[in-house]
Amino acid sequence: MCIWPDYYSISLRDPRTQALSGMDIDLAQELGRNLGVPVTFVDSSFVQLVEDVQQDRCDVAMFAIGVTAERQKHLRFTDPYLASDVVAITTRSNRKIRSWSDIDQPGVVVAVTKGTLHEPLMQQRLKNARMAALATTHAREQEVQSGRADVFMSDFPYAQRMLETTDWARQLHPPSRYHITPYAWAIQPGDDAWYGYLQAFLHHLQKDGRLLAAARKHKLEPIVILGPATH
Repeated sequence: MCIWPDYYSISLRDPRTQALSGMDIDLAQELGRNLGVPVTFVDSSFVQLVEDVQQDRCDVAMFAIGVTAERQKHLRFTDPYLASDVVAITTRSNRKIRSWSDIDQPGVVVAVTKGTLHEPLMQQRLKNARMAALATTHAREQEVQSGRADVFMSDFPYAQRMLETTDWARQLHPPSRYHITPYAWAIQPGDDAWYGYLQAFLHHLQKDGRLLAAARKHKLEPIVILGPATH
């Protein structure tokens, strides 16, 4: 299983104990039990995702991967099981950014992480603010905390991390739908049998309550998809 080990509530590695936790860690273990095989986790990232999957470094990438048109050119996605809008994180002390409408203004610096869906999205959406694409999520946070950037763009799970683990973060939600992204698991194109197995497994999770239980455990119930049109 390819994972991004820095994704709060999804696939997070504790730096002290090295233990993994999160919704997709739990579901990967469920998948392993269904298959009757042990699960091996392979560290990946959104930048390395396509290469890792195509180079067969893992059988499936399970870390709430945003389904985008560009990624669909290289990967095959299951049905979505989560969906999140964009969330902005600024500091409690930032006086320029009080509401969502303050973000795309002259003189504002908006940080994003390279390789994430937020990079091309904000490149397209921002008309007045300047975008800064950083190599890592930590660099993105440091830019905002230091004041070199005013806000960074993220999603619901990562925003929860900032609110629960820092005393300086403040989140902003768009006043209406900004850009809802469905999240799914990804495999190499082809191999219809493996794809069919994953689809059936996901649908069973949705129907028998295990998906909802995992979402509740990791505080992701607001963005879980329990059926084709429910989240």
